[in-house]
Amino acid sequence: MTKQATLLAIDVAYADNGAPDGGTGDAANSSNNDAYAAGVLFHNWSDDKPAKTCISHIPTVAEYVPGEFYKRELPCILQLLAEHEVQPDCIIIDGYVYLDGNSQPGLGWHLYQALGGKVAIIGVAKSSFSAIDASFGISRGGSIKPLYITSIGVDQATAQASIAAMHGKFRIPTLLKLVDQLCREAGDKLVDHI
Repeated sequence: MTKQATLLAIDVAYADNGAPDGGTGDAANSSNNDAYAAGVLFHNWSDDKPAKTCISHIPTVAEYVPGEFYKRELPCILQLLAEHEVQPDCIIIDGYVYLDGNSQPGLGWHLYQALGGKVAIIGVAKSSFSAIDASFGISRGGSIKPLYITSIGVDQATAQASIAAMHGKFRIPTLLKLVDQLCREAGDKLVDHI
C-alpha cells in the first residue's frame, strides 16, 4: 500500500502584525512579541477541506530585522511542527524559498535546511521581490496579479503546477486562504488580550 502524501500549508501571525515597532509607531517601546503559527494538513493538491488544522502559540519571537525575516518566522514554524508532531512530505509557506528565484536563501531555504533537506518546500508569495522575474509567477482565478512560486526539494515546474491545481476559483487557493484566516483569527484573539 502506498503512503498517502501529507501536505502542510503554514502561516504565522504576530501580535504586532509583523511590524518592527510592535504596531505602535514606536520601535523603541515595542513589547508585543507573541505569535501564532497555523497549519492546514491535506493530502491532495485539489482538496477543498483540510484533513486537520493545528495552531501553536509562540509567546516570544525574535524582533524583526530587515533582511533576516527567517530568524523571526522559522522558530515559529519549527515549534508548530514539533508540538503537533507533524511530518509532512511538502510544506507550503507564505513567502519565498529563494529571494532571487534560485540562489539567494529565503525563509523556505532555511526551513529546508532546518529539516535536514528531507521535506520539500514550496514558497507562495503574493507580491514580487525585486530579483524575481515573471517566469516564477502563476495566474489563478483570472487574476492579472500573479502568485510567485519558488521551491526546493521539488522542481519549479511541479511546484507551480501543484499550486495552480489547488482548489479555489480565486487567486489565493482555498486552503492557503484558510491557513491565513486561522492564523489571523488566533492573532486577533491574542491582541484582544494584551
